[in-house]
Amino acid sequence: LYRRASIISLDLGDRPSVEKCGQMRFITAEAKASAGRLDGKMREKTLTMDTLNPQVKAVEYAVRGPIVLKAGEIERYLEEGGTKPFSEVIKANIGDAHAMGQQPITFLRQVVALCTFPELMDSPSFPEDAKWRARRILQGCGGHSLGSYSASPGVECIRKDIAAYIEQRDEGVPSDWENIYLTTGASDGIMTILRLLVSGKDSSRTGVMIPIPQYPLYSAAISEMDAVQVNYYLDEDNCWALDINELHRAYQAAKQHCQPRVICIINPGNPTGQVQSKKCIEEVLHFAYEENLFVMSDEVYQDNVYAPDCQFHSFKKVLYEMGPEYFSSVELVSFHSTSKGYTGECGFRGGYMEVINMDPEVKAQLVKLLSVRLCPPLAGQAAMDVIVNPPQPEEHTFKQFHQEKSSVLGALAEKAKLTEQILNSVPGIKCNPVQGSMYAFPRIFIPPKAVEEAKALGMQPDMLYCLRLLEETGICVVPGSGFGQKDRTYHFRMTILPSIEKLNVLLGKVRDFHISFLKEYSGLEWDEI
Repeated sequence: LYRRASIISLDLGDRPSVEKCGQMRFITAEAKASAGRLDGKMREKTLTMDTLNPQVKAVEYAVRGPIVLKAGEIERYLEEGGTKPFSEVIKANIGDAHAMGQQPITFLRQVVALCTFPELMDSPSFPEDAKWRARRILQGCGGHSLGSYSASPGVECIRKDIAAYIEQRDEGVPSDWENIYLTTGASDGIMTILRLLVSGKDSSRTGVMIPIPQYPLYSAAISEMDAVQVNYYLDEDNCWALDINELHRAYQAAKQHCQPRVICIINPGNPTGQVQSKKCIEEVLHFAYEENLFVMSDEVYQDNVYAPDCQFHSFKKVLYEMGPEYFSSVELVSFHSTSKGYTGECGFRGGYMEVINMDPEVKAQLVKLLSVRLCPPLAGQAAMDVIVNPPQPEEHTFKQFHQEKSSVLGALAEKAKLTEQILNSVPGIKCNPVQGSMYAFPRIFIPPKAVEEAKALGMQPDMLYCLRLLEETGICVVPGSGFGQKDRTYHFRMTILPSIEKLNVLLGKVRDFHISFLKEYSGLEWDEI
């Protein structure tokens, strides 16, 4: 044994150590690289801007675009001790409720916490209402763990809860849980459905009808998939209503160079904040029926309706009420999310879509496509379940839940009205009523001199305006050109999510800046404005 151990020891000693091998390989690679440099040759990169997918280069997403990058630079400058005419950057560019100070809904966080760490089930700090929901969700998870994969369409009991919620919301309109698919936020569902729809070449390439102004996810997805964007313009003079004549105009014009196959609607609107009437929705669905269009209804703001004379109508319910001829034939997908509403849980990336009247063979392809990404995050699925299955009046947690929900939505309604009133008091700014969602999209007058300056700088006039606003006040909003707008009109989008106190500061700074901007570029004095 001693002799064998000695031989082994000698054998091992004759070999370079693992560490030495690594060093040798590193030295050899370094020597080769040096030799390459001495020869004046360097290995070219495989992925360059020349070889990059051209559809990726075509993608633009204004909500996190150049303005936001500039805002980040200014924030870092201030943190490092730099001085500006303001002490902080107020980011009103994105609908991120918790980042703007909104507090989480207690019950939702309790259920997700229990799902994530089941040992908390023994804690008396957590209500039984939350515990039984968490147990039910975990029973539907592999290994009773939120860390497992779920089926690609989502956890079955959560899909069933969503179907029950939709039936209750739509006052008895039937919902089949097998038509429900959990998604990684609504964006994931929208992208997935568009992938199914985009096909053809040249004049038969899929045309996607989208509202202008629109949420930039749609234009970005269309660019990435090399589909054809078909713009239909909302009626700003009629509180951003959807005009059926404009739909016909856009459709007929698009048929000359593509094949329109799908129409997208955002209700309540982003960035425009309107709530479409039932009559308007009926007209859209009749149009889709007549022209054989697939309908995508983005309804993530369905809980965000503030105007007393407005009401959310789901496209599915309206379709049902139009009769069997419509309800049994029009292909419709509706989307919802944890990110908006009264919860504002953007980070959980929870959402779902309900698919109506999809061809069974195509539905199998949808399931295949969903299976490629395995499943949506289970924490997001759990959060979505709480939204569709909240505390009921007979439960102990209902009182606190109802108070928190009412407080969030009441504050948003107050801020929607405040934003409209203050912006409309500023000369050169016109803001439609913020009937719903989380944004105002005011129209701003930009003097011709400023328009010319922007053109000379190679940028849109409202981009110049928003950059100046950011650099002089610290207010970060998104130029309307990033969402689309009619020629020779200019806007910006701002969220109404900041606290009342901060929103008052923000709106006051916008007011003072706009007046100063008009004076600078128009040569007018205060009493002339």
